[in-house]
Amino acid sequence: MTSSLLAQQSTQQPTTIRTTLPNGLTVIAVENPVADIVACRIFIRAGQLQEVAETSGLFDLLTAVLTKGTTTKTALEIAEIVESMGASFGADSSSDYSIVSLKTVSADFETVLSLAAEVLRKPSFPEHEIELERRLLLQGLKSMKEQPFSVTYNHLREAMYAGHPYGLSHAQSELCLKGFTQKDLHSAHQQYFRPDNMVITIVGRLSPNLALKLVDQFFGDWALPAEPLPPVRLPPLTGAAQKIVTVQETNQAFIVLGHLAGSVSDPDYAALKLISTYLGNGLSSRLFVELREKQGLAYDVSAFYPTRLGASQFVAYIGTAPENLQVALAGLQGEIARLKTTPLSEEELQVSKNKILGQYALGKQTNGQIAQTYGWYEVLGLGMAFDEAFPAAIAAVTCADIQAAAQRCFIEQSVSILGPAATVEPLKSV
Repeated sequence: MTSSLLAQQSTQQPTTIRTTLPNGLTVIAVENPVADIVACRIFIRAGQLQEVAETSGLFDLLTAVLTKGTTTKTALEIAEIVESMGASFGADSSSDYSIVSLKTVSADFETVLSLAAEVLRKPSFPEHEIELERRLLLQGLKSMKEQPFSVTYNHLREAMYAGHPYGLSHAQSELCLKGFTQKDLHSAHQQYFRPDNMVITIVGRLSPNLALKLVDQFFGDWALPAEPLPPVRLPPLTGAAQKIVTVQETNQAFIVLGHLAGSVSDPDYAALKLISTYLGNGLSSRLFVELREKQGLAYDVSAFYPTRLGASQFVAYIGTAPENLQVALAGLQGEIARLKTTPLSEEELQVSKNKILGQYALGKQTNGQIAQTYGWYEVLGLGMAFDEAFPAAIAAVTCADIQAAAQRCFIEQSVSILGPAATVEPLKSV
C-alpha cells in the first residue's frame, strides 16, 4: 500500500499519546518497538452493568455476532482477511465493558484496523449467525449447570446482587437469549456503540502520532447520535447475610463465602487486593497452607476480589469431601474472622506485596497486555496514571490498614453451599 500512512512513519515521535477526538473517542497510543507486533483493544462502555432483567445476556450475544458480518462483508470474508495475514481478531463482553481485540504485524495493522472500524460501525448481525451464536451461548450456560463450583458461586452472586445487573441469573440470561432478535442487537448497537462511549488503545511498533492518524482516518468522521447515552441506574445493595444450600449428589462439595466490597475507587481497594493475595494466591497462601496442607480439608481453596466499576465482592471458597463440609466451613469462616482480630506480621504483609507487585509487572509484558491494562483503567475512570498509582498504593498499605479493611468489609457474610443431601441439609440450620 504505497499510499498507506504507514509509509509516513518517523522514528522521531513521542513514546505515548493520550487524546480525545472531537467526536469524543479516547485514544491511547504507546510505542513499544521491541517486537514487530501491534496490539489494539477497542473498549465500549457497555456490558453486564448496562443490562436489566429483560436484556440479560444481550451483550454476550451482540459481541459474539459483531464480527460475523458487515454491510459489505460476510463472516467468511472477514475471516479470510484476518487469516491471510496471520492476525488475530475477535470480540467479547464482560461485567463493565465490551471489547474488540486485534493483533497484527505492524505492516498489516492499517488493514486490520480498517476492518475493525467497519465491524464496529456497520455490523449486519446476520440472522443465521445470530442463531448459531445463540445456540453456542445456550450450550455454554447449560454446561455451567454441570460444574458444581460454578453453580455454588452463581447462587451466591445472584443472592448478594439481587436486583443489580451483576446479579442477573443464568436462568434469566437463558430466557432472554432465546428471544433476542436482530432488531434487539441493532438497537443496542445504536445506543452504546458510539465514539463518545469508546476507548481505543494501540501498543507496538508504531509511532503514537501515526497511530492517532490511523484512528482519526477510520473513526474520526463517526458522528455522534442525537440521543444521549442511556443512564445506568444501579439499585442500592443491602449486604444482608444470606445462606443458600443446594442439594446435588456430587463427589466433591463446595462452600463459597462472600462479602460485598468496595469498587476500584474505594479507599480499601489496595488493602483488599493484598488480603485476597495473602489468603488465596498460590501454594504459599494462608488458605492453602492451613486448610489443605495442614488439615487436608481442601481439594481446591482460594480467595478473590474482582476489580469492578460498581460494587465488588470479596469471595473465599473451598472444595472438600462431603463428610468434611462442616469442618471446612468452620475453617474457612475462621480464617476470614481471624483477619479482623489478628494483624498480619510485617513479614506476611511484605510477602503479599512482593507477590502482587511481581505478578502485576509480569502481567504487562506483551503489547496486548499493556493495551488491555491502559484501556481498562480508562474505562474504569482511573486513567493511565493508575498504572503507577496502583503499585504505590500497594506499597503504602500497613498492617493496621489490612486489619481495618477486614473489619469494615467482613461484616455481613453470605454463604453458598453445595453437596449431597445427607451432608448439606444439616447445615441449613447452622
